[in-house]
Amino acid sequence: MSNFKLTIDDIFKQLKGEKITPTTLVEESLQRAKKYQQQYNAFVTLIETASDEAKQLKGDIDNPLYGVPYALKDNIATKGILTTGSSNILKEYRPVFDATVVSKLKKKKAILIGKTVLDELAMGGSGTTGHTGKVYNPWDPKRIIGGSSAGSTAAVALGIVPFALGSDTGNSIRRPAAFGGVVGFKPTYGRISRFGLFPLASSLDHIGCLTRSVKDAAYVVDAIKGHDERDMTTLPDDDKVYAHMLDGNVKGKKLCYIKEIIDLDNDNKEWSSIINNFKLAIKHCEELGMVVEPVTIDKQLLKALYPAYLIISGAEATSNNANLTGLPFGNRGLGNTIDDIIFDARTKGFSQSIKQRFIFGSYVLQKENQANFFRNAQRLRRMIVEQINDLFKIYDGLILPAARGIAPLLNEEIDDFSDFSLLSENHLLIGNFGGFPSITIPSGLVDEMPIGVNITGRILDDDIVLNIAYALETKLGLKGIIARGGREDV
Repeated sequence: MSNFKLTIDDIFKQLKGEKITPTTLVEESLQRAKKYQQQYNAFVTLIETASDEAKQLKGDIDNPLYGVPYALKDNIATKGILTTGSSNILKEYRPVFDATVVSKLKKKKAILIGKTVLDELAMGGSGTTGHTGKVYNPWDPKRIIGGSSAGSTAAVALGIVPFALGSDTGNSIRRPAAFGGVVGFKPTYGRISRFGLFPLASSLDHIGCLTRSVKDAAYVVDAIKGHDERDMTTLPDDDKVYAHMLDGNVKGKKLCYIKEIIDLDNDNKEWSSIINNFKLAIKHCEELGMVVEPVTIDKQLLKALYPAYLIISGAEATSNNANLTGLPFGNRGLGNTIDDIIFDARTKGFSQSIKQRFIFGSYVLQKENQANFFRNAQRLRRMIVEQINDLFKIYDGLILPAARGIAPLLNEEIDDFSDFSLLSENHLLIGNFGGFPSITIPSGLVDEMPIGVNITGRILDDDIVLNIAYALETKLGLKGIIARGGREDV
């Protein structure tokens, strides 16, 4: 039996009882990563020296992450270790520093075993555009796992590691979590330092985690949260230990759901199954003593979420990635002048989809276009955040299905701008627009594929969001599930 069917809690107890060792854990993790790499392509880089690091661990086991192997999205800097952003322009880049989250996990003596594949520069939601190839869903390799935190999700779903870090700019942790049958948590904006994260859209970017239980997510966030003088957006630490606050007592908490989304009239069979599953989750919430009520938000405002996100993220991404020229770092282009060198590096280094995003971002930032596009998108963002904050004066959280259906097939065509897609698929953006803590947990299976439910709460109420999810997880009974593709030796 694999140790990675165990939660972090279980691993901690086994280590304390000397039933397993960090070396055993890390070596098994590396073995499983190699075994599944060809089929699912979760990793850009595996760190073979991780087992040596585990052997050198000394001292008492004083925290739940001691000796625990983990994986890291490859847009988070690791000193001397390849950090590519899954882009050809950075395919040989090795940073000279560690991201703050990496430094904090080292202090907790967690062991990094590999860097995971993402959509190129985190610009995508499919997990299919990384420079090393597509990431395949461990539940069904004919389907996507979602993105951009694709490899991190697959690594956890396969039982390779008990946790992985990812980044979330629109839904990049929480929707893949639903498609992979794992927990995905994005804390309050500023709760976790982003120093060392390759920026996509700075006003939307979050670092978070993927785990197989809510308590494991609490353990990970407890280890990496807190103020960082190198990231001026970080918040003072709230000095709460989230894992110790999970008691499942949620009686009297109030949740709401958006009626315009749940009552969508659509003959899609998957959507009907999603809604039936969601109603069962609501019933569980009520059995736990929570009040769950529908609320109304203007459909036009909801349908504008995705276009506004494309404009804001495109503009910020264009600005943030202007340094990827092949001159300060990355693969240098050819040419007789600096302009020629930069042109060659960016032409060869970026895929077509990334070039299109940068062109779009540049367009909406042009002086003559800013008022019609960028500023209007910012106004829309403010309007939706104000409405959600008004709801949070009454309710402790917003609960909705995490996705419109099961993970799409690799070549499945989806009209992102249909009324159904705009309303059913994009509400997770609210968590990024407002910086709200937001978590996805597994809620069931449809056609033998996992689906999830998402809970988003007030700014700074990370502990409350986690506890609601913890209580609901207990009712749903899906903690620690392993994807079909990783079960043969679990």
